[in-house]
Amino acid sequence: MTSDADRSNDEVADLVGKLVAPGETDGAERRRLLGRLSGALAESARKARASGAGRGRWLADVFMNIAPRLPVRDYATLQEHHYGLTGEQLADDLVRTAGKATMAVGAVGGALAAAEFAAPPLLLSAPAQIVAETLVVAAIEVKLLAELHEVYGVKVPGNGSQRATAFALAWSKQRGVTPLAPGSATLALGTAAKTALRNRLMRTLGRHLTTLGPFLTGAVAGGALNRAATRKLAEAVRADLRHQRALPPA
Repeated sequence: MTSDADRSNDEVADLVGKLVAPGETDGAERRRLLGRLSGALAESARKARASGAGRGRWLADVFMNIAPRLPVRDYATLQEHHYGLTGEQLADDLVRTAGKATMAVGAVGGALAAAEFAAPPLLLSAPAQIVAETLVVAAIEVKLLAELHEVYGVKVPGNGSQRATAFALAWSKQRGVTPLAPGSATLALGTAAKTALRNRLMRTLGRHLTTLGPFLTGAVAGGALNRAATRKLAEAVRADLRHQRALPPA
């Protein structure tokens, strides 16, 4: 039997999937989905009785429920969706697209938080909105990281869940996956790995607290910081992948 907590987590994963799926989502739809996600996360946190240090553990658990469901595309699909680009040009386009996506999420989140800042009673909903923004940005970046592995021909072994874990942990370290490393094919989310993931998510959440500025300052700061962080991640991951394997032929 599916529990209420499971249903809440499934709804969260479904909404994040819609927000990171390929294709253009206009601002109004993005705001609507982020609003729904904020509500679903608030309900999930309430059911998990998440508070204090436990909130970080809850956040990591929620994200690991999302990671295996991210719509990661294979190399052929990436080429199809990016006008036949290959190699470094395809990687560049993926990074540009992901940067635009995280910037858009930060801008929408900042605008929502700014509106709440101007209306004190609604400020109570801001933390859930920031958690929603954090999870969506993390999901976009993990998806980008996974797809860059496709572009560079670095195959990560294991089933879908194992690969999702490997990519999520690589994101927490801001590095590429090393498939030949011991245990990479049977990677488990041990205590140290959970701590690294939780810490990265909490640092990302802390960055998004800048969206609590009044008027448009939150939107500008949120968008710019997200795009810069996504580009920095991509540079580090691409450097790792270039060392592991040459690009597939154009």
